[in-house]
Amino acid sequence: MALYDVPAPAKINLFLHVTGRRDDGYHLLQTAFRFIDLCDTLSFDLRRDGHVMREGEGLAGLAQEDDLVVRAARALQKATGTQLGAQIRYRKTIPSGGGLGGGSSDAASTLIALNRLWQTGLGRQDLMRLALPLGADVPVFIYGQPAFAEGVGEILSPLTLPERAYLVAQPPQSVPTSGIFSSPDLTRNSPSVKISVFADWQKNNAPDNGFFENGFFGRNDLEPVVFAKYPRVGAVHNWLLQQGLSARMSGSGSCFFAEFVTLEQALVCQRQIIGKISCRESDDAAAIQNAWACPGLMDHPLRSWISS
Repeated sequence: MALYDVPAPAKINLFLHVTGRRDDGYHLLQTAFRFIDLCDTLSFDLRRDGHVMREGEGLAGLAQEDDLVVRAARALQKATGTQLGAQIRYRKTIPSGGGLGGGSSDAASTLIALNRLWQTGLGRQDLMRLALPLGADVPVFIYGQPAFAEGVGEILSPLTLPERAYLVAQPPQSVPTSGIFSSPDLTRNSPSVKISVFADWQKNNAPDNGFFENGFFGRNDLEPVVFAKYPRVGAVHNWLLQQGLSARMSGSGSCFFAEFVTLEQALVCQRQIIGKISCRESDDAAAIQNAWACPGLMDHPLRSWISS
């Protein structure tokens, strides 16, 4: 028994406000999550010896016990008492340290897929409880739909979002999340907003002839800290703005996204950027490592694999 080519999609944060800090050091957030069709891919072969083993590109220096995929599999084993194991292979596309949730998404897809492969029968809420200790972003991938998130990211409410496409640009630097949240310069007192305010903004800021005049809702409070610590990331952001793109950093960075009405528009922009990178039109353009055009997803591709 096996499950092959299981997708683990990236996420973007349409906005990210830091509204406070708990006594235990965790930050209180408000954000809007959306999945995009930029995916890692995992495959799972059943093992009957109980061992969880993983293989794939880009794993050098990552100990098995530190791998979120392995930790997710072992958390499911412990919670259900199953004696089964798995051989896990994955192909990475989502850049590490890009603020796109690649590791969290891999962990969530592992929980969903092994719950199916091992026939452990956990529902969505049970899997979300297993997901939270793995990381604050992991539960939203189990939740399986666009979400307005509060608390440390675990209080989720469904969002209805319009069809959109995105250009995602990757600077050459990755950004470790912990260093950003520990910065004394981080804003930690943004005022809270109601989900209805965000929903109304979405309705009232429809694009005119395919162009977004008003940019994005709110802001990403982490951007100033990242730009100060990683000037090359900030330089890429400035270059994208010079190209006429309203670009926002996702999560704690370092990747940026720009929003379009159609995938065709995003693809045109991607080709233009790749062309400027190739001819090294400027140092900032040459600093962009990669760029993708991808649609926003209305739901997680594995949402139907879990009983609600």
